[in-house]
Amino acid sequence: MITMLLAHLVAALVAPILVRAVGRNAFYPLALVPAASAVWLATIDPRTLGEAPREVAVPWIPAFGIDLAFRLDTLSWVLALIATGIGAIVLLYCARYFKDTEPGLGRFAAVLTAFAGAMVGLVLADDVMVIYTFWELTTVFSYLLIGHYQDKQASRRAALNALISTTAGGLAMLVGLLMVASSAGTLRLSAIVADPMWQDPGPYLITAMVLILAGATTKSALLPTHFWLPGAMAAPTPVSAYLHAAAMVKAGVYLILRLAPALTHLEILSIILAVLGAATMLLGGWRALRQTDIKLLLAYGTVSQLGFLAAVAGLATHDAVMAGLAMLIAHAVFKAPLFMVVGIIDKKFGTRDLRVLSGVGKAAPVVAVIGIVSAASMAAVPPLYGFVAKESIYTALWEAGGWQRGLLFALVAGSVLTVAYSWRFVVGAFGPAPGAPRVASARIPVLFWLPPAVVALGTVALPFVTAPLEEVLRAYSSVLPETGEGIYLAVIPHLGVPLLLSLVTLGLGAALCAVAKPFAKLQKKVSPLTWASEGAMDAFDAERGFRRILRSTDALSVAITPLFQRGSLPYTLGTMLVVLVALVAPVALTQSPLPDNLVLFQHPAEMLVLPVAALAAIGAARSRRRLRAVFLITVTGYAVAVLFLAAGAPDVATTQVLVETAMTVVLVLVLRRLPIHFSRRPLRIGSWGRWGIAIATALVLCGGTLYAADARYREALGKGLIEPAYEQGGGHNVVNVTLVDARVWDTMGEISVLLVVATGVASLIFVTRRERPIARVRDIDSSRTSIWRRRADSDLPQNALDFDARPDEVAGGNRWRTWLSAGLTLAPERRMVILEVITRIVFPMMMMFSVYLLMAGHNLPGGGFAGGLVAGLALAVRYLAGGRYELSEAMPLQAGFVLGAGMALAVASGVLPVFFGGTIFAQVTPVVDVPLLGELKFPIALLFDLGVYLVVVGVMLDFLRTLGAQIDQQQEADADAR
Repeated sequence: MITMLLAHLVAALVAPILVRAVGRNAFYPLALVPAASAVWLATIDPRTLGEAPREVAVPWIPAFGIDLAFRLDTLSWVLALIATGIGAIVLLYCARYFKDTEPGLGRFAAVLTAFAGAMVGLVLADDVMVIYTFWELTTVFSYLLIGHYQDKQASRRAALNALISTTAGGLAMLVGLLMVASSAGTLRLSAIVADPMWQDPGPYLITAMVLILAGATTKSALLPTHFWLPGAMAAPTPVSAYLHAAAMVKAGVYLILRLAPALTHLEILSIILAVLGAATMLLGGWRALRQTDIKLLLAYGTVSQLGFLAAVAGLATHDAVMAGLAMLIAHAVFKAPLFMVVGIIDKKFGTRDLRVLSGVGKAAPVVAVIGIVSAASMAAVPPLYGFVAKESIYTALWEAGGWQRGLLFALVAGSVLTVAYSWRFVVGAFGPAPGAPRVASARIPVLFWLPPAVVALGTVALPFVTAPLEEVLRAYSSVLPETGEGIYLAVIPHLGVPLLLSLVTLGLGAALCAVAKPFAKLQKKVSPLTWASEGAMDAFDAERGFRRILRSTDALSVAITPLFQRGSLPYTLGTMLVVLVALVAPVALTQSPLPDNLVLFQHPAEMLVLPVAALAAIGAARSRRRLRAVFLITVTGYAVAVLFLAAGAPDVATTQVLVETAMTVVLVLVLRRLPIHFSRRPLRIGSWGRWGIAIATALVLCGGTLYAADARYREALGKGLIEPAYEQGGGHNVVNVTLVDARVWDTMGEISVLLVVATGVASLIFVTRRERPIARVRDIDSSRTSIWRRRADSDLPQNALDFDARPDEVAGGNRWRTWLSAGLTLAPERRMVILEVITRIVFPMMMMFSVYLLMAGHNLPGGGFAGGLVAGLALAVRYLAGGRYELSEAMPLQAGFVLGAGMALAVASGVLPVFFGGTIFAQVTPVVDVPLLGELKFPIALLFDLGVYLVVVGVMLDFLRTLGAQIDQQQEADADAR
């Protein structure tokens, strides 16, 4: 199962490359992944999964008991087969639906493939945290797919509606899942629903289940969050075909079915689900009859069908669950081809408006047959499979008796509307349109109509295999209580009330079709659009109400934000510090003045360093010059490094020195665009207030640190980590082993933050485009480029001012001598020959030292972070000595590429142990015998450390390119403008 998910991940990653290579035909090889998954699932007998499900678990976060746990039982088998089978066919359909020139086609292919994998992962996951992870992945991927057409406001709005609605429900679901997991004492959903606690549920469990069902109802677009699903029609039609038939909207129904053993004991929640489902079915059917866009008609039809499925699944009885599963399969095999047929019509005839489409049935007879058969199954016309599934639902509800018979009549009313909008679709899409010219015949390739034909074939073929299909569905529903005499999937049902209701449904649906025009006038007359006020419409139209809530939230934030965020950094920082002091001070006043075991100093160096740090800090606060303040702050950082060194922490001291140096370089680069002096504060009271806040904050932080150290009640862990660091981590440097092994997840998060920071800084500087081509010396046109940037009054010979990158033996010796690759790109008065000479000597030594720190960090002070900082500082030296062209010569790679390579290596170091039978980020230490060198150990942590090294180098390179080279270019442009 894990291999199946990894295959989808790999396919998603290579999808953009394939699309770039072969265009839209890339969807064919991409379809092989879900197709192979479907074939593998088809080789498993689902009847055996009821009693002996297949399970696999890989420890993920053992400290919290979270595993990558997957479980294949009958229910997950059915949903996974639908997701993979229809997913493969939709990908095949995409190969003919899109053109090679489609914007963002590579991104679309990757996201759609990943979406299919996320849906499969969702239905297979058993750990509640893994379920939630895949749940939100489907939300994110659907957001990207719905918003594929980024230039269209409708697409962006629809994507945002779907994201907010389903994310809100997902967060509620997460809280509910954690509540029931806490009560059951396990994170495995299969164990949670089977726990005896459900036999006597109290308010706590009922609240938890309500929260979980909130997530399910928003995901499956039940009232009142049904509006996001019709809006999702802004997405390309293949997305609609997959989203509605096999993917995200089925996730809510799946979760309800998965919770059925627990819902059995919560009848009140079953009634609530039944009411919501029936109301959604009626509203969706009613709205579908008003649509003139056939795609939107099907979308509201999906809303109606999801209400139907949720109402039945929520009953949580043996017969209802079996019938609901049968209907879920039916919906997949008739709704996917219907949307694909709409896509064909839209592409070939240029419209989806049923008032304009006329004669499509004659112009495209094969497509018409596919659409008519699928629509007939949706309307439950015998002997198609849609009829078999709906008849089983009627029978289950009738045999259950009680209030379920009331639900049955509501669902019959909804099914009457289903028949009517199915007929409206058929006539509108394939019949004549009054007053509209007949459409011209169009050539439709076989590979375009074949995918919907294959899926539609299921609605014709499944009635012939109802007996084995019934056995499969009973393998899951058998664990639920039985009501009535039991039901069967039958093409020819027994005479009785359910069959009579099916005939009534078709008869009333046909009658409604016959009075379509009067009924449309009735709908228009009772519609709130004709009589409700503007304000009242928000109550009747869920989407308008939702938009009003968003606008109100925005207005509230606009009113509140200025009270706390005035655009002043000192004000914001001062507010935060005052709150900190106000929270901590009352607690501090209740403590003794100082801890009893206070030691004034441990090393004589502290008495020398602390006054220097204090004077530097005071000087920085009083400095009027920005550059002086930066250097004084750097002094305080170096003083802290000395304290670390005196405390016996060379690793931390080294990192502190390197970070302070790097920050000094960055700040100096930034200061070029800022005034030399800080602004004056005319009010003395403001100055005293700042000093007061600073002193109070210092006292609180120092006091908190003292009391926190005094609160230790266990022995320090340091001594106990020395031996495990070597035996388990394979290194003598406890600090480095901890960072890249024991606390590797923390380090992974930290380098992710570094990547985000680098991206943010670059986004602020590169307003239009981040990854610009790297300008190398050899690429410069020497005939048009002069040395950057000489003063206007410079009295220099012309041969010194012309840029010439040719070697001396060609260009001649009457030229300025350079020690660096791009030295000639600097104006003579901007060059420092001594700095160039030093850089030429120091740069290779610094790079060698950075590699040494990287390789030695597992046993000696160093590591990937320190090594990366040294390499970044080496690049900074090259830039300061030779300018932006010199930086390009030193590192002719994009910063984004280096950052991405580092993150890829870090992730790979976590995934690789899984392939060798270990867990994620498990320590593996291959030993290699090398001639002359002897036995060498290559711990997998070295690969992670190399990733950290590259991320840090990428961050420094990004800073140098954005705050250095880019500002250089801006200054050149400013000089040219003057």
